[in-house]
Amino acid sequence: MKTILPLLLVLLAGAGLTAQVGTITGSVENRKGEPLQFVNVSLEGTTRGVETDVAGVYRLERVPAGDYVLLFSGIGLSNDRREVTVVADRTLEIAPVRLRFQEAQLSEIVVRGGRDNYAQSNISPSLRLQTPIAELPQNIQVISQELVRDQQITNIMQGLSRNVSGVTMLEHWGNFARLNMRGFRIPAFRNGFNVSDSWGPLSEDMSLVDRIEFVKGPAGFMLSAGEPGGLYNVVTKKPTEQSIGEVTVMAGSFDFYRGALDLGGKVTENGKLRYRLNGMYQTSDSHRGNEDAQRWAIAPALAYRFSDRTTLTAELTHQQAESFLGSAYIFAPVSAGYGSLDRDFNFVDPDYPATDIVETMGLLNLNHRFSTKWQGTVQIARLNYEQEGYSAWISTLEDDGDAYRSVSMWDALSLGTYGQAFVNGEARTGKVSHTILAGIDYTDKEYYADFYSSQAETTPFNIYNPEYGNFGELTFDRSQELRDRYPDPYNGFRSTAFYLQDELGFFEDRLRVTLAGRYTNLETVGKDEPDNTFTPRVGISFDVLPDLAVYALYDESFLPNNGVSADAEPFDPVRARDVEGGIKKSFFDDRVRATLGAYRITKNNVLVTDPENTMFSIQLGEIRSQGFEFDLQGELYPGLNLILNYANTDVTVTEDTDPARVGSRVAGHARHVNNGWLTYGFPATSALSGFGASLGYQYQIDRSTWTWGADNETDLPDYFRVDGGLFWKNDRFRVQLNVNNLLDEYLYSGANYGSYLYWQSEPGINGRLAVTYRFR
Repeated sequence: MKTILPLLLVLLAGAGLTAQVGTITGSVENRKGEPLQFVNVSLEGTTRGVETDVAGVYRLERVPAGDYVLLFSGIGLSNDRREVTVVADRTLEIAPVRLRFQEAQLSEIVVRGGRDNYAQSNISPSLRLQTPIAELPQNIQVISQELVRDQQITNIMQGLSRNVSGVTMLEHWGNFARLNMRGFRIPAFRNGFNVSDSWGPLSEDMSLVDRIEFVKGPAGFMLSAGEPGGLYNVVTKKPTEQSIGEVTVMAGSFDFYRGALDLGGKVTENGKLRYRLNGMYQTSDSHRGNEDAQRWAIAPALAYRFSDRTTLTAELTHQQAESFLGSAYIFAPVSAGYGSLDRDFNFVDPDYPATDIVETMGLLNLNHRFSTKWQGTVQIARLNYEQEGYSAWISTLEDDGDAYRSVSMWDALSLGTYGQAFVNGEARTGKVSHTILAGIDYTDKEYYADFYSSQAETTPFNIYNPEYGNFGELTFDRSQELRDRYPDPYNGFRSTAFYLQDELGFFEDRLRVTLAGRYTNLETVGKDEPDNTFTPRVGISFDVLPDLAVYALYDESFLPNNGVSADAEPFDPVRARDVEGGIKKSFFDDRVRATLGAYRITKNNVLVTDPENTMFSIQLGEIRSQGFEFDLQGELYPGLNLILNYANTDVTVTEDTDPARVGSRVAGHARHVNNGWLTYGFPATSALSGFGASLGYQYQIDRSTWTWGADNETDLPDYFRVDGGLFWKNDRFRVQLNVNNLLDEYLYSGANYGSYLYWQSEPGINGRLAVTYRFR
């Protein structure tokens, strides 16, 4: 706060409070008068732009007064332009614009509005809010398809967290992404549904993903059952009227081979029925060897527009994966130190079995627009996650390197049923505008697990003179179905929540005040009585200038604590409150956006690893997380895109039944996290037209990824990694080579368990080559 306050005062002192801005609104239709969705509407000479919604309506707000040319474009559509004059404090309504389809001239269509710009203006409909990101009293960061492509990320576990301040990925078994933000594990959402459980869901493959949204702060109100530290929301690719056809093949280090297909467009001539089909297959080994694994996914989606106001969308995602859970662990005596064994060292036998994972999720979404200002949405989803496999660890480890390895069964079943219904709308009372959100959420989750059976070898395995093949055959009893073996869920809950939010706009919406409340009824497995609570939310956002806003937020959250203690007792729900504030600024005609903020979260009933039994958790009295964050993304210069972020995070115990713990730091974060990524594409007028390059780094200081070492101090070294890439592209092809860990550093994360160390290593310098062909 001491750092941010002087900067805030300087900005306020130098800013005029008489910004002259207006609003542009209108609609886009086809020749039959039917609304066109996803049409790009932008201001010529700037990167200010929006897409039309399901009713073909667009709205550009906070446009400085003056003369402009409004551009309309879309893949497979004719282009149009309108000259407009924006008057301060007025809304300019443009007559409906009609575009025609041009199926034979797709290669000539130019999509305007900063298509390759990393900065995103709006959030997805699954976050429910209609307000642009710059005007929200909260820090929300969006990772676009373009950024994922430039970094050649194929799975959310492959460094995607580097693009958001303070987000780190904790190592674990390998089937799911354990992401921490503001010092706490954040849940995985998909299309607005919380699909997290103790060890899941399956990490998302990027072939299915349109964008990933990181919401910082409680957000329990916004999406129901959100973690106080925040959440990440994966938005899957949707059906589109625009014709899409793209295939990508990829090959890389460690026998990595992959193919992906993306198709979309109209099924019927009138565009009422649209589709999207994404599929992927890959096979790969690891830098340790003997871990050949396959993975495939398919995601069909259909959308039918009953009328210009009502659309039904159905989606199905199916993923199957093999994963060698536990094979990444390396163990050594504390006296030997981290990194004392080769990073390619394999602790398991060559015939160590893979874990099989199957995940299916179906979704139905019905959207009805009552008018240009009011709409309602109902969506339901069902997730089924099944896992049959194993996990490796050790029983003992001596200073001379003799270890007794163990393998446990690890079967799991996760079931989730979700329902949401909500309305969004705009209204006015005199000079005060209202942006209203109201709805109901329902979640029913169960998680069954069997990891209680294990086998240990009888002959010691020496890490300094390893001999493989002495473990013997694994024999576990799976004669019963998992739910028959353990009829009660390992954890689960049923939650019903009602909420209402009103964003009041004053002084031509320059000052926005958010007032909200949420009532939650929570039934947790193992508890006789439900928990009921009301959580308020208050936010303020003020436009000091058209490109500068300050915000403040008070929020609370209330969510279940999954799992049980070592004594088989359920945990009380998490209750947390967050106070934060910051500045949002855009530069270079809105091509670059920056957010600077500070926060303090007080979280009660938080779970941490039980030091007496690391397979379970214990519940502390109170933990405080505080820090400040900076995020910048956008196009600094035509073709030059930048991601830059920094976070300072401090998480400590403030109340506990054991006074010795008070004041101690909590594991699961790095004190300082700094990341950068720069991409430059040469302009069309250059002799190197189509060529480009990327370079980026990740830097973590004073870090802990799972548990602290002796005396509550981290003994992990700082983490610094450099990656880069080269690419060439034209209207049809894109060829891209990325090389990771350019400095060939021995990078790892791990923990000190007192009697031994363990860590998980990353590969040395490695690369991938991808070729994409766009045939539509």
